[in-house]
Amino acid sequence: MSYSERLHKVIPGGAHTYSRGDDQYPSNAPQILERGKGAYVWDADGNKFLDYGLGLRSITVGYDHEEISEAAIAEIKKGINLTRASLTELKAAELMISLFPWADMVKFGKNGSTVTTAAIKLARAYTGRKHVALCAEHPFFTYDDWFIGTTPMDKGIPGETKSFSHKFNYNNIESLEKIFAEHPNEISCVILEPTTFHSPCTNDKDGFLNKPHCTNCNCEQKNFLHQVKDLCKKNGAVFILDEMITGFRFDLQGAMKLFDVEPDLATFGKGMANGFPLSALIGKKEIMNLGGILEEGAERLFLISTTHGSEMSSLGAFIKTVEVYQKENVTQHIWDYGKKLIEGMNEIAARLGISDYFEAGGYACSPVYFTRDKDKNISLDFRTLFSQEMIKNGVLIPWVALSYAHKEEELMHTLHAT
Repeated sequence: MSYSERLHKVIPGGAHTYSRGDDQYPSNAPQILERGKGAYVWDADGNKFLDYGLGLRSITVGYDHEEISEAAIAEIKKGINLTRASLTELKAAELMISLFPWADMVKFGKNGSTVTTAAIKLARAYTGRKHVALCAEHPFFTYDDWFIGTTPMDKGIPGETKSFSHKFNYNNIESLEKIFAEHPNEISCVILEPTTFHSPCTNDKDGFLNKPHCTNCNCEQKNFLHQVKDLCKKNGAVFILDEMITGFRFDLQGAMKLFDVEPDLATFGKGMANGFPLSALIGKKEIMNLGGILEEGAERLFLISTTHGSEMSSLGAFIKTVEVYQKENVTQHIWDYGKKLIEGMNEIAARLGISDYFEAGGYACSPVYFTRDKDKNISLDFRTLFSQEMIKNGVLIPWVALSYAHKEEELMHTLHAT
């Protein structure tokens, strides 16, 4: 029996995240992985691959980074999960808040879905409203009903729950204004990522390869994120930024720093602890404190309460990850590497005369590649073919996630394989 057959026999979908499933990879992809180190992974048969999946983008420094792994092990030796709040928990919370001066409080979780849903719960409690506005172009917010009910995989979600979620379009403030107009005094919050493929700033002409700096931008028109924030304030809704992917990748202080915007609540995960299971919800005290216990006589809100939310190894890994980021300037390295990768791939495509059919782009810290058919339409078949051929050359590239462990040798290997 193959590894794939064994996985599907005991795990629905064959993995605990759908993006790890067999249907997301070409047939020659490794069925199962055994370990990772630096920028590489090995399958159960000892085959080595240069990896751009990086634990679903959760690895930003590199697999098994020595300092971070040792910091996590040290916390395990302290007992990993204590009866009351730990000193490590306090240090991690204070560190997180120090990175984001606009925020007053933090609540840690183990995955992104937990904290995004907690943000929605807080917004509904704070405003007394049920409805949620979310960005249509951003592919995933949570496995919970308020989001999954808006997707084709909505089996099991009650119809009345679906009716409370409304989608707007990125960089189209009119589409969000329409939602507020159609549901006056009913929208509790607006949630979106700061950016994916498109800049929120109309004056950001080179931000895709270089760090955008809206802080110093001379654009007279407010960027889209500012427009959303103003609209939320005007309508009494909570403004939530989901930095699950952009946080700890675009900048240690999030894409919100680069685009010069401060939300009411923000969520993080993925690379904040270099692959150790950790997510975070941060926000302003007047909202976050709804989940507190000290205000006598106040109606209680059950925010997040998890046995393993304060598990110390992940929190220790987070503390050390921030230290490594600051010491090694990790985000700048990721931006620099991504710029070289994008330019190198596009030079190869131009030399082969296939620039109309293959193109690398996106922000340099989070590159994307596009494959097109003979009619120049996006082709997933050709994307699978590209991924298949890269695997033959020892490169696992379902998407392009970068880490500090990707250096010149890895860049040359990738461009040679391309």
